[in-house]
Amino acid sequence: MTHIEIMAMLDETSLPYAYDHFAEGQSPQPPFLLFLCPSSRNFAADGRVYFKINEVHLELYTDHKDPDIEKTLENVLDRYGVFYNKSEVWIESERLYEVLYSFETEDSANGK
Repeated sequence: MTHIEIMAMLDETSLPYAYDHFAEGQSPQPPFLLFLCPSSRNFAADGRVYFKINEVHLELYTDHKDPDIEKTLENVLDRYGVFYNKSEVWIESERLYEVLYSFETEDSANGK
């Protein structure tokens, strides 16, 4: 799944989103999404990257626990066949809940 494909998927949530962060002064009111690709776990063959495997973090921020928004987001992930793990934390300094969806995307580096 490419960066553009991830954005197309997120468009279906109808939530505002950005890669990594919103520009200074541009952050919307919650709920909103951030996504980033903090690392990779590539597969090698013949001394080259054969499959590119990127870790994706999709962060849902809300000012209160909102299972309906989580379900909407999870339905979109399910439609795209995304296998994800989910965790949650309260960020006291921001007074926001962060629900983190972690998953991997894969594409063949050799065009197959």
